[in-house]
Amino acid sequence: MTGSMSEKSGAYKGQSRGRSLSQRIYTLLKTMIENGRVKGGERVMETQVAKAFSVSRSPARAALIDLCNDGLLKEIEGGQGYTIVSATASPRPGQQAVLDSLRLDTTRQWERMYTELEKEIAMRILFGSVQINEQTLGEHFGVSRTVTRDVLARMNGVGLVVKDRAGHWHAHKVTPERVGYLYELRWILEPQALLQAYPLLTRQEIERVRENTVDTLSRSPIVSAEFDRVEADLHATLLSFCPNIEILGALQRTQLLFVPTRYLTDPHLAIPMELIEDALKEHLKILQCLLEEEPEKAAQHLVDHLKVAQKRWLERFEIVAHIADPKMPNYLSISQG
Repeated sequence: MTGSMSEKSGAYKGQSRGRSLSQRIYTLLKTMIENGRVKGGERVMETQVAKAFSVSRSPARAALIDLCNDGLLKEIEGGQGYTIVSATASPRPGQQAVLDSLRLDTTRQWERMYTELEKEIAMRILFGSVQINEQTLGEHFGVSRTVTRDVLARMNGVGLVVKDRAGHWHAHKVTPERVGYLYELRWILEPQALLQAYPLLTRQEIERVRENTVDTLSRSPIVSAEFDRVEADLHATLLSFCPNIEILGALQRTQLLFVPTRYLTDPHLAIPMELIEDALKEHLKILQCLLEEEPEKAAQHLVDHLKVAQKRWLERFEIVAHIADPKMPNYLSISQG
């Protein structure tokens, strides 16, 4: 195989992310627990963490849930926060832990807003279509109209929201039929994109993607940001070498399907962890075929992977069928369009 990765990009450019804000909060709190800076029996609150680290409540909540999953925190009934689980017992059990103030939120305004809004809309459209009030949205996040419009335009580019003739923004309900149409588009176009990208890929790049996949699969539980990176590696970075920009442009509109995988700890968007592990094993089959210089076989494995991925995606409808429709934020309303 020949070619270089430098400067090559495509329709999915920018989807890969570095270490997420929730991961940084998780690591910081975990270190504080393990070194005894905060002690067993003390309490931490979501609002407390958000204030101490100058972040919004969404990444603070995600980090606390991950810490619960790892046995470092225990949720207190009634929404009273979390109890720290540590062998180093506190002389003041039940009291709020003291957290040093540390500013972590260094992302730009639109990035912070995008993440929270993306998650909210992705969850809401499992229940029904919604309309977004542009002015109220800006006021809610304390940003200018320019920032608000930029965020909505970016979401429009990946098919998450649309603008009607009257200039109103909508996010249409995602249905099993719509998911099926999007996946059908992917399993028709992605294998072709992979076959065209293959001659331009370096072995080093494929091996890098494989190593990332193996590393993510070894984690327990798998962190959302790491799985999102692996998804982007296969379905974005490698495919971006495809010289047919029309294929990449068409695939851009299917990115809506990737959104829930960025929120594996959310009760509405998550699917069982064993299904995530299955997806990574399917990635490895595709990558191994590429390393063995069998692109046609890799393309067929990709089709198989996407067809199974559709079934995994549809698991979310089964999950939300047993969950109450959550309260809607003030910038959203039920859409009649």
